[in-house]
Amino acid sequence: MIELKGRARQQFLSSHKDYLLTIEKKMGVSRQLDELWQNGFDQLKVEALHDGNRIAPWETVMHITGDAGIFAHLETVYLGILARRTKIASNVRDVVQAANGKTVLYFPARFDHWAVQGGDGYAAHIGGASGVSTDAQAHWWGAKASGTVPHALIAAMGGDTVKAIRLFGETYPEVALVALVDFDNDCVGTSLKCCEALGDTLWGVRLDTANTLVDKSIMPVMQNFKPTGVTPKLVEMTRHSLDKHGFGHVKIIVSGGFKPERIVEFEKLQVPVDAYGVGSYLMQGVNAFTADVVLLEGRPCAKVGRKYSPNPHLEPVQS
Repeated sequence: MIELKGRARQQFLSSHKDYLLTIEKKMGVSRQLDELWQNGFDQLKVEALHDGNRIAPWETVMHITGDAGIFAHLETVYLGILARRTKIASNVRDVVQAANGKTVLYFPARFDHWAVQGGDGYAAHIGGASGVSTDAQAHWWGAKASGTVPHALIAAMGGDTVKAIRLFGETYPEVALVALVDFDNDCVGTSLKCCEALGDTLWGVRLDTANTLVDKSIMPVMQNFKPTGVTPKLVEMTRHSLDKHGFGHVKIIVSGGFKPERIVEFEKLQVPVDAYGVGSYLMQGVNAFTADVVLLEGRPCAKVGRKYSPNPHLEPVQS
């Protein structure tokens, strides 16, 4: 199987005909391997925590009792899943707590390999995210992507944000319409233009000013605060402008370098934010898990520093 996979990758660039023949052979080997598979789950006793359970350092999250030959080859698989997905779920939970009940959107799809989006999106859902940015991230829990117009679409419309938002709304009428308003580096002005053009069809505006830029609206009022990026002052000015012109129903989403500490500060200042879009922070850090043989036929047998650690919260896993 591995040899055929490698050969197919090479032939993909050199010979389409040979590539298809190799893929056909690979599928045949795959079917043969499936027929050789022996399900030994009923010979094991598996106890584990549930998705979403809180865990502490050194806490046992799973016990597998039975012939190690049945499951030892899967050790790297389940440890890797636990490590990655608990990291994401925990990071999302930290952001959700910092957001103080406000909507948190999971936006890190572009920071990692496409093939992991399904499980990552599910982990974000377990952590408390209200929405994800791709259908792949929402697939495992039966939802759909939620997000905003990309900057690329605005550029394709010649830099006309209103035109891009209107086109997006006509194409995806079932999606809550959110305008991305930083393309011209004028969040207040662009937000107002979108509201005036789209009225009640507009659900919200998203401020995404880069941390290396100062929005045009901020320049005349720069004082003793950091002016770059999405600042509390920029959000307040946007909210004031929309309310003043009768668009109080339009929500404000902020994104761009947000992490728990920054969200806590926004909440402490009571910045009028309705939702936080968080990206790269949610992929940071490492959660390490290890698996050890700790009992041999019921007797203690583990490397120095490891031991059998019962956990009363573990529950049987059914096949």
